[in-house]
Amino acid sequence: MGAMSVRTQSSEEPAGAVHRAGFACFVGRPNAGKSTLTNALVGQKVAITANQPQTTRHTVRGIVHRPDAQLILVDTPGLHKPRTLLGERLNDVVRTTWAEVDVIGFCLPANEKLGPGDRFIAKELASIRKTPKIAIVTKTDLVDSKTLAEQLIAIDQLGKELGFEWAEIVPVSAVADTQVGLLADLLVPLLPEGPALYPEGDLTDEPEQVMIAELIREAALEGVRDELPHSIAVVVEEMLPREDRPADKPLLDIHAFVYIERPSQKGIIIGPKGKRLKEVGIKSRKQIEALLGTPVFLDLHVKVAKDWQRDPRQLRKLGF
Repeated sequence: MGAMSVRTQSSEEPAGAVHRAGFACFVGRPNAGKSTLTNALVGQKVAITANQPQTTRHTVRGIVHRPDAQLILVDTPGLHKPRTLLGERLNDVVRTTWAEVDVIGFCLPANEKLGPGDRFIAKELASIRKTPKIAIVTKTDLVDSKTLAEQLIAIDQLGKELGFEWAEIVPVSAVADTQVGLLADLLVPLLPEGPALYPEGDLTDEPEQVMIAELIREAALEGVRDELPHSIAVVVEEMLPREDRPADKPLLDIHAFVYIERPSQKGIIIGPKGKRLKEVGIKSRKQIEALLGTPVFLDLHVKVAKDWQRDPRQLRKLGF
């Protein structure tokens, strides 16, 4: 083993105390309470970092800073789409993410019996041998103790059926703020020892816009990766709820620009008679709706930002 570094950071941390830092991702069916839990753990509306260290290619959803640890919550791509989740093969990116994080939290709502969607995810989790898995029973404020006990037993059984042991099974309510601190206490020991990976102040509060831009960029790159591997940047200019809509039928207007480096690339992105751009719009709109849980009107425009990859001013404007 290497020499242990002695940190004298804050008064509440004894000299030489082990500091841990690592990545966790929460998985679960849509509406399993992942975002609410993330917000509760981070303790503010989800913060994501402006510039990510090279260690992660994944969207950071939030960072829990503690004297003894830094827990970085990353997003799993591809789990926002119920269709992908249940039918088509789970894309490799998801498996890679799960294998790369230090701990996986599987969110299961207390008020819904385990269904095929949960089994499907659990089965995938079972194939990731090395990564410790915590079952998090969310929304416990919605059930009585008998229902909760039954759910805990069912989840324990699910692991046994699939041949793995949950590192922990924790009931929480993010809404009532019950056991959220305990969850963090249980996640921390599963992280590797090491210094903080992000400076504490390094947070910007714009997760949704960043994630939406990323979804649009992914959709725009699909099928043209070879021709335009990196020369696409997407900026979400504004997101506004449409006026005059009844409360039960909201619509979110999203205006976004797809920036390319050269005019010659415009035709590639737009496609014959605008067909490609239309497909990009449809595909990313569905994913954005799944992510936000609300209908969206997506307005996409292609703009040329000359050689943006080499222009610091443009890079800043494009959020790099």
